[in-house]
Order: sequence, then structure tokens, then C-alpha cells
Amino acid sequence: MKLTLVVYQGEDGFLVGKIKEIPEVMSQGTTKENLRMNILDALNTYYDDLRTESGIEPSALSTEELTLSIS
Repeated sequence: MKLTLVVYQGEDGFLVGKIKEIPEVMSQGTTKENLRMNILDALNTYYDDLRTESGIEPSALSTEELTLSIS
């Protein structure tokens, strides 16, 4: 799975990012590296919520490497 991180300059000096393919996943950070870490945390939370809502056990899901591209 390849996802695209879109980065915007926030008005408060923070970088704001969202996942293009999953617009519900957004975060912010003071640096690009900080934003990457925060967006990965937001993605984990998003998928944990999906698992909980769907009733699928986490062990039933496979894991894949995530590649983020910052334009």
C-alpha cells in the first residue's frame, strides 16, 4: 500500500499534513520528521478504530510497509 502525505504550511508555524487517499487522517508537526511521526500515529489510530468498529480481530489483519512521499 502506498499513501501520499500532503503537507501544508499552517498559520501558526506548524506543518499540517493529511493523507491524500484517506482525508480523515490529518496531523501536524513542527518539522517534517515530527509530522511524519505524528501522521503515522494518526494512521494507527484510524486503523485501530476501523478494526474496533468492524469487529475484526487485529491478528486477522496483515501488516505492510508504509511509504510516505512528501512533495
